[in-house]
Amino acid sequence: MNKEMSETLTRVGPGTRMGELLRRYWVPALASKEIPEADGPQVRVQLLGEKLLAFRNTDGKACLISEFCSHRGVSLYFGRNEENGIRCAYHGVKFDGDGKCVDVPSSPQSCARMHIKGYPCVERGGIVWAYMGPVEHQPAPPEIEWCTLPDSHVFVSKRLQYSNWLQAMEGGIDTAHVSYVHRYEVDTDPMHQGVKALDYIKADGNVVFEIEKTPYGLGLFGRRNGEPDSYYWRVTQWLFPWFTLIAPFGEHALGGHVWVPIDDYHCWAWSINWQPFRPLSDEERAAMEAGQGIHVEYEAPGSFVPKANRDNDYGMDRVAQREKRSYSGIFGFSAQDYSLQESMGPIQNHEAEQLLPTDKAIVMARRMLSEAAMGIEQGVTPPALDASQQRVRPAGVLLPKEQNPVDWAREHLANSIDKPVFSL
Repeated sequence: MNKEMSETLTRVGPGTRMGELLRRYWVPALASKEIPEADGPQVRVQLLGEKLLAFRNTDGKACLISEFCSHRGVSLYFGRNEENGIRCAYHGVKFDGDGKCVDVPSSPQSCARMHIKGYPCVERGGIVWAYMGPVEHQPAPPEIEWCTLPDSHVFVSKRLQYSNWLQAMEGGIDTAHVSYVHRYEVDTDPMHQGVKALDYIKADGNVVFEIEKTPYGLGLFGRRNGEPDSYYWRVTQWLFPWFTLIAPFGEHALGGHVWVPIDDYHCWAWSINWQPFRPLSDEERAAMEAGQGIHVEYEAPGSFVPKANRDNDYGMDRVAQREKRSYSGIFGFSAQDYSLQESMGPIQNHEAEQLLPTDKAIVMARRMLSEAAMGIEQGVTPPALDASQQRVRPAGVLLPKEQNPVDWAREHLANSIDKPVFSL
């Protein structure tokens, strides 16, 4: 990665190459429960370098508009959410959920020139999604499996990460690190216990990868030694541009992430668990709410800042590290990941890195993102806009050594929403 490519992939504000690309997709903006009631308090939201305001209008619809009044630049966070719009507290200028100015008390004839940005929103999977791109290019809403299930089957959380979105997402693509940084945590985490696959993961850190470029992004095949006549394959997916799926473990819930830029230096890390064919049990949901598995405990309720964070060295425990209770000395799957990703700096020095064969998927993802971002400037349609292509599911499976995993995945995982879950 040279400096120009690094700049292309990490800068996300309006008018930047990556910013223009990401605006062509539905963006997870906030959790539906953050705006629980009609005419309730509005919430500040920052996405792709834009400061926005989310609220639920009188009709119960989730809305996302610019944070600032077009009159004198006052924050509409201090305005009134009433009668299907936000009224500025300074001079009473009012905007509807689309950003259209509908009332200027002192100058009614000025409404037409007072509009602010407003973005279409849909709600799926407990998330308010916004489309921030050109109206004529708006795609169908997302159809990732967890977006299509009843609320009882899904648990969604998010956390603030102090790093660029790219290095966070690349951690989600990188399945090789599981044999190291997470190797001791899996023995005690309630969402991973009693799983045969963990024996293969811990025993074989020399992962061999096969990567398949697909219409949705990348299929990632990580091979480890299994039984004498088989390999254990962790089959995961990167769904362009920011979704990652996690291979399931036993009967535990499936998992995935969405990595969403706040600005160039911070991102939202969304974590999702789901059971395709049944509601989450009380025990599963309690563990997730307690911050176990891929979720976190917050520093303060509603802050979305992890309790283990850079200000306290993520709770580093050198004794636990020495006693092999934690590989890195940090506890919690997410904390183990984001502590290392944040340690790279807000934007890592890509020119200084020395990549290895296990980074093949990361290299391919970077190339796909770069080509798509530059293609937008030439009028090229970006990839993976067809939501139906998102109907894939990760898997963990033992296959005979002579079995081609890509062929197996095409048969069992493509359009797999109604098929069995393959897990060990």
